[in-house]
Amino acid sequence: MSGARGLGARWRRRRPLRTRLALAASAAVALVAVGVCTAAFLVIRYELVHQLDLSLTQSATRIVQANRDEGPQVLAGECRYLSAPPCAQIVPADPAADPDAPYLLPVSPAVREVAAGGRAAYYSNVARFGQPLRMLTTPFGDGRALQVALRADPVDRGVRQAAVLLAAVGGVGVLLAGLLGHAVSRTGLAPVARLTATAERIAATRDPRHRIELPPGPPGRQDEVTRLAATFNTMLGELEQSVASQRRLVADASHELRTPLTALRANAELLARGDRLTPAQRDRAAGALERGIREVTGLVNDLIELARDEEPLPLLEDVRIAEMTEQVVGTARTHWPRTPFVLEVEAGAARAVRPGVPARLARLLTNLLDNAAKFSPPGTPVEVSLSAYGSGSGTGGNGADSDGSGPGGVTLTVRDHGPGIPAADLPHVFDRFYRAETARALPGSGLGLAMARQIAHAHGAELTAGSAAGGGALFTLTFAPEDPPAAARGRRPGRSRP
Repeated sequence: MSGARGLGARWRRRRPLRTRLALAASAAVALVAVGVCTAAFLVIRYELVHQLDLSLTQSATRIVQANRDEGPQVLAGECRYLSAPPCAQIVPADPAADPDAPYLLPVSPAVREVAAGGRAAYYSNVARFGQPLRMLTTPFGDGRALQVALRADPVDRGVRQAAVLLAAVGGVGVLLAGLLGHAVSRTGLAPVARLTATAERIAATRDPRHRIELPPGPPGRQDEVTRLAATFNTMLGELEQSVASQRRLVADASHELRTPLTALRANAELLARGDRLTPAQRDRAAGALERGIREVTGLVNDLIELARDEEPLPLLEDVRIAEMTEQVVGTARTHWPRTPFVLEVEAGAARAVRPGVPARLARLLTNLLDNAAKFSPPGTPVEVSLSAYGSGSGTGGNGADSDGSGPGGVTLTVRDHGPGIPAADLPHVFDRFYRAETARALPGSGLGLAMARQIAHAHGAELTAGSAAGGGALFTLTFAPEDPPAAARGRRPGRSRP
């Protein structure tokens, strides 16, 4: 039995979905049609036989009333003809009391039991005169039984005709079920067929610009398959953007790598002829080669960092934002000695703590400070401010600590006094490899701000850029108010890092 079920399951798996759906719909409709025809046949047969039994009962009642005092004998024998009165005979319980003339209807032991009162009246089918008869055997009183019979072939013929007619109707119903099942599967799976064709076309052409045609109508009234097709179109749109972004990233990376690689090759070829160079020329070529290697290494590392979408949970720690900012600002003062860095920390944010990866958050702030110092004229300050807002800003409301370490938000701003960001460039400052006209002559790959925003999003923060009042660019890093139960997930317990 289990082998048969396994064979059936394998057969179903090998059939296309359209075939299986058509078979299922056809089978369901066919079962309903066959069930209705079978029920109709049973009802018709019951009613025809029941009408014949009522006729026998009425005839028996009349014969009993007219022949109550008669002894065992044959009362009537015309039932061999259609539309003739029924055959009737009286049978005693004792065979010794039978009349001399033979009975027209068969007398069985059951008939004697009815005459003796040991059995109730009953109906039976018998054959006599070469014809089928329907016979009623009922008590007649005083140890006698009455047998009444009518021809049953009209009823049998009616039952056969009903069976043939209903079988024909059932066959037509099964055929219509098959046609309807095919139509239902074809119509219902049409969006799936279009979806499959689109997916196959995309797989063959590797072009995600194809879309599935959707039927007209409001989105709220679409069926499940149409919504699936709409979702697939949305996914294709996202895939198209992703592919375009990857292609743009590869093109930009190849463009950015071409210049330093060309310089590296030129310097390497120059050093290969070192016997023709003076010591000063050799030193300049070696220094240029070293700077080029650092530039290419930094660019590759930045690309690897940008390929990460989120921070690994095992590396999350409690980071004190103010202490980390002080350390990064101190390092920036060393790297940019001609640019003064001014750090201002409000009391409410002095002990602000957020979960994160310390090295990544430090890289975020370093990129912001390097970008500000790069565009600041020598001697003009870069202003760094750290403040708190919300329930952790020093009010102590809502159960927050007054030192800013509660669930309130934290805002870090970096402002320079350079030329600022033109309005046309403002929407693109965080794009990968994007460099404004004023920045193309400056060192850098155009990945620093893109990496900074990615690190911010990975830590649940928001990084925005704008123009500062009085000139210069203003970058704002906002940590939203922390949900304590959610913030506790994924941290290393008991550790706090600047």
